[in-house]
Amino acid sequence: MDIRVGTGVDVHAFSDDEDRVLALACLQWPGERALEGHSDADVAAHAACDAVLIASGVGDLGTAFGTDRPEWAGASGAELLGEAIRMVRAEGWSISNISIQIIGQRPRFLPRKAEAEATMTAVAGAPVSISATTTDHLGFTGRSEGLAAIATALVTRAD
Repeated sequence: MDIRVGTGVDVHAFSDDEDRVLALACLQWPGERALEGHSDADVAAHAACDAVLIASGVGDLGTAFGTDRPEWAGASGAELLGEAIRMVRAEGWSISNISIQIIGQRPRFLPRKAEAEATMTAVAGAPVSISATTTDHLGFTGRSEGLAAIATALVTRAD
């Protein structure tokens, strides 16, 4: 059996566009400041995409969904993650699990943790665990200038 691990990282700055809604972990967060990006800028979903694509050797977030791909403009994190999973499975890989850590001062993640994990697990078709942390007000995330996420995925393929 071929077993591989991939790590994905995504970072987005907060947007000044008050018409945007924060998308995080495949959920909408009304009342929270949105992130700026080509798609919905869901750092958790984007990091998860990158992790599964990299682990399987299929590509990465930029090659699959980059800003040079207008068909993905405005896409949701769930759409991107679903397509990344489809691409990986088409190459014969199974996703064993995805682990994500969100880094930022806001939003308060714990109240929606179970909902986010259930939603992302349904999209991925594999267990997704998510945690969140702050940087004790250090760096751009600590100054509330944006959010970051790091994801790790384990993928397998039968020989």
